Amino acid sequence: MLSYLRLEIVRALRDRRFLFFTLAFPVLLFLLLSSVYGGDGQTDDATGLTAALYMMVAFGSYGAIGAALNSTGPRLALELRGGWLRQLRLTPLAAWKVITVRILTALVVSLPSLALVGLAAAVFQDVRLPALRWAVLLVVLALGTLPFAALGVLIGTAVKADLAQPVTLMLYTLMAIVGGLWLPVSQLPDFLQDVAPWTPANRMGRLGWDLVAGHAPDAATLGVLAGWTVLLGALAIVAYRRTTVSA
Repeated sequence: MLSYLRLEIVRALRDRRFLFFTLAFPVLLFLLLSSVYGGDGQTDDATGLTAALYMMVAFGSYGAIGAALNSTGPRLALELRGGWLRQLRLTPLAAWKVITVRILTALVVSLPSLALVGLAAAVFQDVRLPALRWAVLLVVLALGTLPFAALGVLIGTAVKADLAQPVTLMLYTLMAIVGGLWLPVSQLPDFLQDVAPWTPANRMGRLGWDLVAGHAPDAATLGVLAGWTVLLGALAIVAYRRTTVSA
């Protein structure tokens, strides 16, 4: 199982297109928008954070979610079409182990995106946090990608290969917008403000916004993320078993 995990991590990190969209793109967005809104002392009304801090967490989360989704969904769909998942089923690896490895891979490959946005915030926006808080922030936000990794596995095993990439991109974009990662939730239409707290993207952002503000995440945030993780993880396991049996 450890060998399989190492293989999947290396494969993901060798994919140049994956690295661009999950590492470079979030950093570029952060640098662009923080240079426009981060230098005049604006603060977010809901969190009380400066624009630079708010956007650092938002775009770090955005990149990490993208890494979790793209290291699972489209890749799994292509592997299913190519027969790789069927071959895995012939090995001693149980279905839950395959799913676990793919989710752990997504968690690991989300770390570089979080770290690079944090580095850009420190260098270009003079964001300063205690070393321990930086470390906790990275680990907690990486764990916050768990429901998205499970969603990616579900997409990769339940959607045809030709549709996996557009479905992933559509859900990725919608979750980022509704979750308040592209702009504060307070600036969304009223009905989306009511929906946002129930989305995993918004709750992942809240994990980071609470931590950089020096607060512990609240029970509602942990509960929503845990609920999505369990639900999507269970659906992913069922979809994987059905798909590999019928392949």
